[in-house]
Amino acid sequence: MRRYSDKQPLSTLSEINVTPLLDLAFVLLIIFMITTPLLENSMDLVVPSSQAASKEVDPSKVTIVSIDRNEVLKLNEVQMTESEIGQRLAALRTEDPQAAVVVRPHRELSVQKFVSLMDVIQKAGVMKVGVMTRPEED
Repeated sequence: MRRYSDKQPLSTLSEINVTPLLDLAFVLLIIFMITTPLLENSMDLVVPSSQAASKEVDPSKVTIVSIDRNEVLKLNEVQMTESEIGQRLAALRTEDPQAAVVVRPHRELSVQKFVSLMDVIQKAGVMKVGVMTRPEED
């Protein structure tokens, strides 16, 4: 005698059990709540390394492009326009393919002006570009 003879052996579930899904969601929420504050205050930077970069940049061959808060551009302390800087850097790039440029922006400079200066440097074909900064004072 079968005990459950009135039920069919092949029946489909009409409802999904969401309890395991909610458990997983809450566990992930707790993990993100714990790890997010740790990521925001992190100051340890790991600089990427490359075996292709075999030699360092010679400081005497570095060209400095500075821009102050009034958006005055200077190339090695000589005031110029963006187009003049682009032409000079392109000429420098043709003379020395390993030419390096350091950008020295003012702290209160708008980001858009800095990005447009970086575009000029990129259009000139200079591939070694750095940004000069100074450490925060306590």
